[in-house]
Amino acid sequence: MKNKGSLIHLWFPDIFEFKGGIQVYSTFLLKALQNLSPKSQYEVFLKHDTHAFPYFLNQTQFHFSGTFPLALRTPIFAAQLVGHGLWQKPNVVISTHVNFIPAACWLKQVAGIPYWVVAHGTEAWSIKRQGLQKALHNADRILAVSGYTRDRLLKEQNLNPDKISLLPCTFDVSRFQIAPKPQHLLSRYHLTAEQPIILTVGRLDSSDRYKGYDKILQALPEIRRQIPNVHYILVGQGSDRPRIEQLITQLNLQHCVTLAGFIPDEEMCDHYNLCDVFAMPSKGEGFGIVYLEALACGKPTLGGNQDGAIDALCQGELGALVEPDDLDAIAKTLIQILQNTYNHPILYQPELLRKKVIEMFGFECFQQRLAELMETSQLETGIKPQ
Repeated sequence: MKNKGSLIHLWFPDIFEFKGGIQVYSTFLLKALQNLSPKSQYEVFLKHDTHAFPYFLNQTQFHFSGTFPLALRTPIFAAQLVGHGLWQKPNVVISTHVNFIPAACWLKQVAGIPYWVVAHGTEAWSIKRQGLQKALHNADRILAVSGYTRDRLLKEQNLNPDKISLLPCTFDVSRFQIAPKPQHLLSRYHLTAEQPIILTVGRLDSSDRYKGYDKILQALPEIRRQIPNVHYILVGQGSDRPRIEQLITQLNLQHCVTLAGFIPDEEMCDHYNLCDVFAMPSKGEGFGIVYLEALACGKPTLGGNQDGAIDALCQGELGALVEPDDLDAIAKTLIQILQNTYNHPILYQPELLRKKVIEMFGFECFQQRLAELMETSQLETGIKPQ
């Protein structure tokens, strides 16, 4: 490596005590950086975590703001970022949330420290705050997780396209394998192995209705007319659950829908393997790691045709893309997939689905893309992969 004493500051919301898309991405980013530049020093600033788990390199120093009351956390976190930045003068700051970068912009103006930012989805779209807009324009590099997010940023913020690079999401290949329907889950949910099962995984938060789980519920009566024993399992918890329960009652779906609630990480692979099709007809997803996980389990997958699902499903090469507000299209496509009549042969080849998604989005591919970005940005950061 050209600069043995390289120092990288990483600004994350959290990675240890909550697992959402940004958190998973941040963890993989740290792992890839450490693999590519193991002699560098890493200072990781975590806004909401209170402690770390011991599975990163020894030279990783974690700083926690999660121990402070929520009302004080933002100013304390910002003071940590700025204070350590001025004191240590890192080669580069990398933030995985756009809300943090006004501090990075200030550091760059005062101390000349370059910064990168990752743009995921809703947090990076429709930005109106002038300070945040300025920080985006002054970033040395913006890593967009999907072509959809990149294109929205270019359109909405009039950014220099040369500053935006694609670094799509990845996933833990070893955790998601093809397997028969798990008997213990069939027993838990009172289902039979022959029953057609539709699965969605996502937070049931009122701000996440764009994921389209209510659209599947609304399409279920039509699906049941042709597949009477179909069952829908919705994994996730959140503030939108009461509305979903009311919708289930209104549609008289109590006997064919299971709200599974929170499912621990170690059970997620089994839940993918339980289903016959994974469906999330979203219209506001930055990417959607759950699509990759389902594909790695060899499952036919349905997504919306208006957001980052287009990237995750490779423009339809790896799954079915539908208009997310078209209930007839959702019902028709799910019926065809479950009846093995959907005209897309790869959906019925589990091993090929798994092979393709690993080739396109496995961690090795993610790390190689990051290495190429580091190579092309050496003059900017002084850091290159070893």
